[in-house]
Amino acid sequence: MDWFQVTFLALVQGLTEFLPVSSSAHLILPAQIFGWADQGLAFDVAVHVGTLLAVMLYFHKDIRKMILAWLASVFKRQHSQDSFMAWSVILATIPAGLAGILLNDFIEGNLRSSLVIAITTLLFGALLWWADVKGRRNRGEDDFTMKDAIWIGLAQALALIPGTSRSGITITAALMLGLTRQAAARFSFLLSIPLIMAAGLLKGAELYQNGTEAQISHTLIGGLIAFGAALACIHLFLRLLDRIGMLPFVIYRLFLGVILLAFFV
Repeated sequence: MDWFQVTFLALVQGLTEFLPVSSSAHLILPAQIFGWADQGLAFDVAVHVGTLLAVMLYFHKDIRKMILAWLASVFKRQHSQDSFMAWSVILATIPAGLAGILLNDFIEGNLRSSLVIAITTLLFGALLWWADVKGRRNRGEDDFTMKDAIWIGLAQALALIPGTSRSGITITAALMLGLTRQAAARFSFLLSIPLIMAAGLLKGAELYQNGTEAQISHTLIGGLIAFGAALACIHLFLRLLDRIGMLPFVIYRLFLGVILLAFFV
């Protein structure tokens, strides 16, 4: 890779990991437009680690409280809102984990196409708009229930389909359940941590087995760029969310889906 490709792909990974716009839709475009080869496992691991560190740094106080509260709930039977949220994240992660184990080979072999990505980008973009408009948005994090966690977890499993957007579908489900935009986004971001960590570990294990010829400078800089982009993205998204709503992301997804249909299908 040259430095433009390193910078561009790292920015794409850092931004689209948390915005409801689908990272897979964005990663197909530069490859098609510029004729880029696959960036390689080492780079994938680096940018995943960068985005993981960003979300963990941003929510480090929440994560610390949730871990301590979860340990207290397990060993001392002391339950609190923080321990409940920790259990909710664990519960909501299970459907995507099981779906990944059972369906990953099928999805890799049958659904990674421009047509699938274009359709899901459009379909789930429209669903995000509907949820944002029709959702009651009158329930905060204190009103969160295990039923909410299950439904959001089931929705997250759909993100295995390319073009869906993990953050997009989980925020959509949370809005449909009546959660506020802030509560929906915060839970979506916290829920991303186990999956990004699992993806990074799997790619890391594959990298260890196969080795790499990647340049160390490319992977390090790519990881740092992804980290900075993700950190800025989370901060600005949460700060502006109540003001702008989901409509700008919906419009962008519809525009992107039409481009994919017109030029790559």
